[in-house]
Amino acid sequence: MVNLGFGMMRLPQKNKDDEKSINYNQLNTMVDTYIKSGFNYFDTAYGYHKGESEVALKKSVIDRHNRSDIIVADKLPVYMINKQSQLNEIFNTQLKRTNAGYFDYYLLHDMGILSDKENKDIDIFSFTKDLKKRGLIRKLGFSSHADAEYIENVLKKHPEVDFIQLQINYLDWENDTIQSHKCYDVACKYNKPIIVMEPLKGGFLVNVPKKAEKLMYDYNGQTPIMWAFRFLSGLDNIIMILSGMNNNKQVIDNIQIFNDLQPLNDEELNILDEVVDIINENIAINCTSCRYCISVCPVGIDIAKLFDMYNHDMIEDAPGYTVCGNIYVNYSKDEKNHIASDCIKCNRCIDRCPQHLNIPKLMDDVKNRFETEVYGFKK
Repeated sequence: MVNLGFGMMRLPQKNKDDEKSINYNQLNTMVDTYIKSGFNYFDTAYGYHKGESEVALKKSVIDRHNRSDIIVADKLPVYMINKQSQLNEIFNTQLKRTNAGYFDYYLLHDMGILSDKENKDIDIFSFTKDLKKRGLIRKLGFSSHADAEYIENVLKKHPEVDFIQLQINYLDWENDTIQSHKCYDVACKYNKPIIVMEPLKGGFLVNVPKKAEKLMYDYNGQTPIMWAFRFLSGLDNIIMILSGMNNNKQVIDNIQIFNDLQPLNDEELNILDEVVDIINENIAINCTSCRYCISVCPVGIDIAKLFDMYNHDMIEDAPGYTVCGNIYVNYSKDEKNHIASDCIKCNRCIDRCPQHLNIPKLMDDVKNRFETEVYGFKK
């Protein structure tokens, strides 16, 4: 049976523009609903919500529930480590923030060519081996958005890895860039249990084009969310599917789905192929709103927000003045907000993007779409 994991990357906020403003009243309700339904896996990371996610795990989960009944997963940010002493510093900070005592699952976060360059002279695997020996971590794994070749090289070199966390969803399954299918096959080849991240592609597979949604609903009356989770339930070696829930209704809906999660049949898989074609015809920017790029932008552009406006506008595909265009203009009038034309083309964001997007180039597309005389912009 595939389990539902509580992803703590997109928690409810009091202020949508302040990642650290966690709404603990909402979060406590969500956590209690989730645990009372028999689920217990919580996934956080050092950088989520600018460090507040680990604190939220302490306040909403560890301090309010029996630790022995909870499975805690945390991640070491290998992409920001450039000296050996940081390993202990960061790990001790994580223990303090979460008050977990130990981590049931511990991951090397977002491993790839970039992180290898950053810490090429640092022995991270010896460090985690010692943590495991001391009982501070129970299972060691890594998450990655790299290609299948990279993942296979890691698994060959480090057979001590207990599990792997991969981006898998039906839209990315045969995508040549994300390589979900190929990465999945590598994990299965080395018999590594898989934890799935981005099952709904950052929420993108929740609101699919109407034509695609109709295909799904007409066949079995089920929502796009149900189809997405059912696709994953038919894959071997998957032990956990993470969902970044941010309100209690999402928690309840997901619990209902996972309590009776049945794999798709052959006819449904064929329909899903049509759905993928429809989505790909409409999708403009393949962004999951993970916000990794924002942390390295020297200007402070909320890249994910601008891409979300652009994607919705392209799907609407209305000529001239549009709702999203108006939203963009209003957004630009606030002095603290930066827009597409503020991009200085430093290219730092490109290496941090798990979807391998050429963000500076796409910023030009956003600028050309919205920053026109139609909306009062003067070139």
